[in-house]
Amino acid sequence: MSMRTVLQSADISRALTRIAHEILESNKGAEKLVVLGIPTRGVALADRVAQTISSISGRTVASGALDVTMYRDDLDRHPTRAPAPTSIPESGINGVTVVLVDDVLYSGRTIRAALDALGDIGRPQAVRLATLIDRGHRELPIRPDFVGKNLPSASHERINVHVLEYDGEDAVTIEEVGD
Repeated sequence: MSMRTVLQSADISRALTRIAHEILESNKGAEKLVVLGIPTRGVALADRVAQTISSISGRTVASGALDVTMYRDDLDRHPTRAPAPTSIPESGINGVTVVLVDDVLYSGRTIRAALDALGDIGRPQAVRLATLIDRGHRELPIRPDFVGKNLPSASHERINVHVLEYDGEDAVTIEEVGD
């Protein structure tokens, strides 16, 4: 099984800073903006993006976590998936732009589940999608608005995102996995 590193800490930092700038430009500022990460690593990335936007704009941007476990369509294949806490800012999501943040966009099914989960929580004015890695292979018509890196990959490869908050390091690796 071979593994190679495709992004290191500095690369991830640059990508998240660029995403933060793109979100600010797209939203025409930081007003009425909430950043929600999809557990696990999407939450850490969302917090970093929100902090960067706050630093650039001088305005505090709320962040939180959106667990999509019970909205997934693959629970029958992965029944041991443990739910993570959902934490929505006290101000809620009604009438604001919500930026969903995930580490890797692959089939689009996690994002479909996130849209369903959001609908049960409130009614955002708009929903945008930011992902650190877009690896292709979409099964649903979902496309990210903000991408750190497009990383075309084969279906027999696994993209691993490591973040300091959970893994002790920032890195993105690709590894070959068996069929």
